[in-house]
Amino acid sequence: MLETIGFALGGLLMDILGQKSATSMTATALSVAVAWQEAKVFDIPTQPDPMVETIVEDYLKRLVSLGYSRDRQGVWIQSEWAELAKHQDSIPASAASLTKIATTIAALETWDLNHRFETRIYQTGVIHNGILEGDLLVEGGGDPLFVWEEAIAIGNALNELGIRQIKGNLIVTSNFKMNFQSDPRKSGKLFKQGLDSRRWSSEVQKQYQTLPQGTSRPQIEIAGTIQVQPSIPDTAQLLLRHQSLTLTQLLKQMNIYSNNVMAEMLGESVGGAAVVSKIAARAANVSAEEIRLINASGLGVDNRLSPRAAGKMLIALDRKLDSQPRSVSDLFPLSGRDRHGTMQWRAIPSGVVIKTGTLAQVSALAGVIPTKERGLVWFAIINHGNNIERLRAEQDRLLQNLSRHWQIIPATTTIGTDNAYLGDPSRNLKDEG
Repeated sequence: MLETIGFALGGLLMDILGQKSATSMTATALSVAVAWQEAKVFDIPTQPDPMVETIVEDYLKRLVSLGYSRDRQGVWIQSEWAELAKHQDSIPASAASLTKIATTIAALETWDLNHRFETRIYQTGVIHNGILEGDLLVEGGGDPLFVWEEAIAIGNALNELGIRQIKGNLIVTSNFKMNFQSDPRKSGKLFKQGLDSRRWSSEVQKQYQTLPQGTSRPQIEIAGTIQVQPSIPDTAQLLLRHQSLTLTQLLKQMNIYSNNVMAEMLGESVGGAAVVSKIAARAANVSAEEIRLINASGLGVDNRLSPRAAGKMLIALDRKLDSQPRSVSDLFPLSGRDRHGTMQWRAIPSGVVIKTGTLAQVSALAGVIPTKERGLVWFAIINHGNNIERLRAEQDRLLQNLSRHWQIIPATTTIGTDNAYLGDPSRNLKDEG
């Protein structure tokens, strides 16, 4: 390809300087090609970085001086072109919520970035003078963030359809989940409360205050009981479809707050922990032994990842998003911008994308540092031992030392923390039939 560029440049020069012979111009073209190959743009930083190795070694020595076992600490740091530092990097260990990186990959391998899950509302009977002479039915569709605001939006949509009272029962399917409740009956109880502002608790009132000023307060009285059924009967009539946030927004919220229930719901929808493990290992191009999951959230010490696998999963995500108008900073917390959830109380250099993981004796951190000298630098740290706060402080200290070694280029993103509009009425799609 470089020779082709050289000859093309030579041809262009011949057109401009017609006095030279074809032979001499070909020689000139080859000279241009050689110069092109030797240009600074091709000086790819593939060499090791002794300073990074020193910084990591000092980090490990400091942990040992604080009473931690060196053999129970894993570190992996790699640029796009070179491995920079490692320690116990291929050994799978309890990695807590770094598991959610695998869940994120599995979700994006299953659905596109703009995918929305649907919660469907049905009726039996007819509507007469604001009264539904039958049952109201709710079919869950896998929305992992169906909360108070979403119920309020549906309640207002039903009011707009002229429904004020349900003579029959509230029937929910067994896969309907609200406010992260796994019990569909409890979810049904919450949904019933959300539909009728006269029954709101202080918690619902608080969430209502986050909605745009002027949002209506729904009033739908349900006379009957809450019942759970495995599916919607064929005789039921579809009233409306309520769409979730986009998959991108859902993953962002899941990772900012490291929400275990959201991760489990997405994992279930994908096919379970075994499927998540398989998809993640294939995407990261690592051995299945380095990604051994029993769930999609990271709860429990039996979920195991190697630091290398955690980092390579992030690399795989970056490559998958390369052709999309998104980056890993649209899916995970970004230091300097996202100040809630797992970013609270951390001293991570601005511009670094991270995912945290915490269990009783596990503190993990993985992410990407955008640098001027090395491009994107990927890292994963898995620490085991007591005093989680101390381990977090040492992780932050390590990243600060690395940031002093490199010049960090702030990551760009199109999705902020707060633009996930829960309760958006535009996501209510009324049945046209």
